[in-house]
Amino acid sequence: MTDIVDQATRSRIMAAIRGKDTKPELVLRKALHARGFRYRLHRKELPGKPDLVFPKHRAVCFVHGCFWHRHQNCRYATTPKTRMDFWDAKFSATVARDQQSRTRLMKAGWRVAVIWECSLRGKSLESTVSQIADWLASDSPEFSTDPQKDNEAE
Repeated sequence: MTDIVDQATRSRIMAAIRGKDTKPELVLRKALHARGFRYRLHRKELPGKPDLVFPKHRAVCFVHGCFWHRHQNCRYATTPKTRMDFWDAKFSATVARDQQSRTRLMKAGWRVAVIWECSLRGKSLESTVSQIADWLASDSPEFSTDPQKDNEAE
């Protein structure tokens, strides 16, 4: 199957995809800052360059896009129909890199949270921010948002 846009257009689209300061990340940062949490951004010396670093709580947050980081059973984690081998390899490498970063951070004594993009949309935002605030106040080593699990519980 061929692409629906020409190569130059596809290149421009892909080049516009941001790696940091994404909309979900900015939404989360604004909400946490409003609740009084202070953080550092994209610390290069930490594995995986976490999106948010809370030195006071010895905790980090990764804001993962559902598509790029392959959120299980999420409607936003679609797979392109063209060049499937390329995409499978790309997604597998991303998931493996995410796991390696989490493992290295935890071995270094950091607490790690994974915040999925879909949990920051619409009505889920306040609940997600409250859960993150509770997690930061706790001693729990890991945290992950998963709206699908929340929906199953209802």
